[in-house]
Amino acid sequence: MPIFERAGVSLYYEEYGAGYPLLLFAPGGMRSSIEFWRRSPFDPTAELAADFRVIAMDQRNAGRSRAPLSATDGWETYAADHLALLDHLGVRRAHLMGGCIGSSYCLGVIKAAPERVSAAVLQNPIGLSAENRKAFHEMFDGWADELKQERPGLDDAALRAFRARMYDGDFVFAVSRDFVRGCQTPLLVLAGDDLYHPTPIAQEIARLAPRAELIMKWKTPDATPAAVARVRAFLKAHQ
Repeated sequence: MPIFERAGVSLYYEEYGAGYPLLLFAPGGMRSSIEFWRRSPFDPTAELAADFRVIAMDQRNAGRSRAPLSATDGWETYAADHLALLDHLGVRRAHLMGGCIGSSYCLGVIKAAPERVSAAVLQNPIGLSAENRKAFHEMFDGWADELKQERPGLDDAALRAFRARMYDGDFVFAVSRDFVRGCQTPLLVLAGDDLYHPTPIAQEIARLAPRAELIMKWKTPDATPAAVARVRAFLKAHQ
């Protein structure tokens, strides 16, 4: 199995196809792992491998990836993993595509190292609404409870601090509105439509970012083929 290890972190990844690199961040909240792409309206590991070197990964402490956990973990911790994996694979510059939480991971990497990202597809971006803060906390807590069954020594205070760093912010959690307003990376936003992925968040990203495009309809079987074609064309145009 392809495993990348760094500083006690073990990251599982898979590669598909060949061509310009495309790093994927899967849906699934804190459980973000490759398997969630199989349950999505379309699976980029299958749909895009004919045109790109598709790199999919399980996030730390999800799927087959493992890592220590501390109160100082947060979005920057994940971005450091992502950049280290690109370094390990010899990838200087890549496209990014993220579903759900993966959209915020994309923005976090762009913030950390904009020169490494040529374009990003934000599918179903998460974000704060008046109704969903509790839902994000409960999602985190469910993941943390599962993790504690495997590692009974995990510190509850550290987990609470980690949760706060992930989900006590606003907008898309990983970056601010001001950052998106100044983001020069081309973005293709596929809007969400539920509690965790509010439509207004996708619309606001597309409105704020100077080089963003928005697709509102993409999830249903009649709309998916056109959306996949648009994603492919968008990425090819910016490689």
